[in-house]
Formats: sequence, C-alpha cells, structure tokens
Amino acid sequence: MRVALFVTCVNDLLYPDTGRAVVTLLERLGVEVDFPAAQSCCGQPQFNTGYRHETEPLVRRYAAAFDGYDHVVTPSGSCAAMVRDNYPRIAAKAVAEGRDRGLTEAAASAVPKTYELTEFLVDVLGVTDVGAYFPHTVTYHPSCHGLRMLGLGERPRRLLEAVKGLELRELEGAEECCGFGGTFAVKNPDVSAAMGEDKVRHALDSGAQVLCGADNSCLMHLDGLLRRQDAGLRAVHLAEILASTEEQPYRQEVVR
Repeated sequence: MRVALFVTCVNDLLYPDTGRAVVTLLERLGVEVDFPAAQSCCGQPQFNTGYRHETEPLVRRYAAAFDGYDHVVTPSGSCAAMVRDNYPRIAAKAVAEGRDRGLTEAAASAVPKTYELTEFLVDVLGVTDVGAYFPHTVTYHPSCHGLRMLGLGERPRRLLEAVKGLELRELEGAEECCGFGGTFAVKNPDVSAAMGEDKVRHALDSGAQVLCGADNSCLMHLDGLLRRQDAGLRAVHLAEILASTEEQPYRQEVVR
C-alpha cells in the first residue's frame, strides 16, 4: 500500500508539527508514508473566491503529484472536501464549456483515493485505538467541511475516546460554524469574530484544557481569540493528540 501525505498550505506554512504528527502516527501503525515534493495548494482559496478557471491547473497538478499512490491522507477536512466534492464539479463545468483539458481524468484519479486523516484511520486501517496517551481534558470542535461535506460523523470522537488518559468534554453548539470559513473571515471580519467568540465561550464553559479539531484553519481562528483573552485554553490538532504517547508525549505545554 503506497500512502502519500498531503500536508496542505496552512500546515506547511504555519503548523508543520501537524504534518510531522501524521507521519509519526501512521508509521507507528505500520504505514509507510511518502511526501511528494511536487504537491502544492489544492485550489480551495481560489475556487471559493470565484476563480474557477484559475483553479483548474491546481486540479491537474494535484492529480499528477499523487499519481501512483493508493491513498492520499490529509489532516484537513476542508482540503479533502475540496478534492472530493469540488474537483468533479470543476471538471464537469469545464466539459460543459468545451475545454476539459484533462480535468475529468485528473478528478477521477484524485477523488477516490483522497482521505481525511480520521477517515483513513477508521475506514481504511480499521482502527480507533491508535495507542495514544494524552492525560488532559479535551473538547472537540467538528469543522464544517468535515461535518457536512465529508460526513465524518463520530470517527474523530471514537478516536479521541480511545486515547489513554483523555477525558472528552461535550461542547455546546458543537455543530455550529466557528466563523473562519477561509475567505469569509477576510470579507466579513466582524461576523467571523462574533461567531468565533461564541465558539470560544462554549469551549471555555466545557472546562476542558484543550480545544481539539481536525482543521488547523479553524483552530488558528479560535486559538487567536483564545490567546487574546489569555484564556488558559489551547487549540491542538487531533493528529498531534493521536501521535502523543507515554514515551513521546505531546511536546507543547497545555495550560490550565
């Protein structure tokens, strides 16, 4: 089984530890992971802002970068959803306009093998107990793309519930958007911040030490709000929790 890591732009530029955590976790489970250097942006920012034609080269590049792999794993529900949900739409619209240029083939190659991390663990590897240890109270925020477009359901929670030492706290309004939404946060900053404040308030009310999620874009938004308040609650990507063990614990200090 040939598996490639699609690390995503946000993780590559701002949260490289999340990518490292994915590799650590998968290798611990016996998976050999490659990192194709030709990978780049999946095209989500361009597509969401209305630049569909400009997104098309990135669809072809994604398919080419991960050609020959059985599975592509990414620690981002939003980027996985971009590939799985929007690549076929982009290809279909190009066909309708009479200029496919290989997009149908690229989408057909990329879509079936692209998995968000928790999907890959539960559905492909068939595991929920990954041997993790994280002795903290945690509340989980399900990001919109993973929740609504990928239908991740209980997979992330099942993985968290199996972590030794972890106590999972309920998050009020868990299924409500945190307000980030990529370019939405740029175009509607006041609304975005207000939505984030609601999510942060619920996270603090849970009494947890850690706010966990499967998308660093959402966690970046929420962690910024938390740090401005000096709230004593930190946002941590799910992959970093699952990669933590008693022998190699999560390296950052958990406050509170």
